Amino acid sequence: MKFERYRHWNQLPPSVDSLFNLAGNESMFLTREWFETLYAKTFKEGQSLLLASVQDKGNVVALLPLTGADERWQSFNHRYTALYSLLVVEENQAEILSCLAKGLSQIPVHSLQLNPVAEDDSNLLHLQQVMESSGYEFHRHFFFYNWFHRTRGQSFDQYMAERPTQLRNTIARKRRKLEREHEFDIRLFKGDEVQRGLLDYHAAYSASWKAYEQYVELLDAVAINLSKPDWTRLAVLTIDGKAAAAQLWFVVGVKASIFRLAYDEAWKRYSPGSILTAYLMQYVIDIDKVEEIDFLTGNEAYKQDWMSERRQRWRLVLVKPQKTQTKNIFRSAINIILR
Repeated sequence: MKFERYRHWNQLPPSVDSLFNLAGNESMFLTREWFETLYAKTFKEGQSLLLASVQDKGNVVALLPLTGADERWQSFNHRYTALYSLLVVEENQAEILSCLAKGLSQIPVHSLQLNPVAEDDSNLLHLQQVMESSGYEFHRHFFFYNWFHRTRGQSFDQYMAERPTQLRNTIARKRRKLEREHEFDIRLFKGDEVQRGLLDYHAAYSASWKAYEQYVELLDAVAINLSKPDWTRLAVLTIDGKAAAAQLWFVVGVKASIFRLAYDEAWKRYSPGSILTAYLMQYVIDIDKVEEIDFLTGNEAYKQDWMSERRQRWRLVLVKPQKTQTKNIFRSAINIILR
């Protein structure tokens, strides 16, 4: 078993794909498609990529994607990233994590910041324990709330029956009103059709209260690249032939992730966003047969209407103080990292 580090995705051995496939069952943000798209569209000149890995008999058994410099490293992520973790096989974890921690300390890594991570992430918890035994100090900080819903075998009708009465009545009433007063249609774009659907998405987004999409190139690339394995669900609601609402979801394994939502303010009185959300909920529950629906980042009140549970995401910070450092110096280092 040995520690290996790489500076580019295309340097990784082919055996890493099985690790990505395993991690993808946990989150779209742990797939190779997500990381490679992020690298292609957000990585800037002067940044350094560190793909810290452990290999056993030629197979990649652990991978920790990092970025940084000067012995200060952090998780390779983006503001759109809703979950980060160590990718590792289930067997021989104690030996694997010991090898990984030793390799990181020899690079050397003075500080390591990982976020956003699940509160119950056993992989990172075990890595933390190994690194603490190697002299690293550990701190954990709240990052954001995450609303989600476990379907537990429900049909869409059963799911909706548990939603707030006001939400159900609003959707039914506004849909009838829309049908009476206008021509409307909902179209789902998947696979090769996603690129065409993005035109309608951006039309709805530009007319929404959000108005400005800061990361257009990244969003388009994620939607298109994740459509190749048929993970993209892009739905557009049109009124009188014009895009009035659009939503971008992803379904990876048995989990649906609600990525972006937008609607034209001019049609707000018809609640096109809620109508479209109900449509996609029905699709991912009854057609995709997902087991979990994830609203990703944020604690907005409306998410509670659609979801049933809330959990926390955290930032983990590991710092290795020098022998001459005091606790105050260590705290200063933590503050610098968290800025």
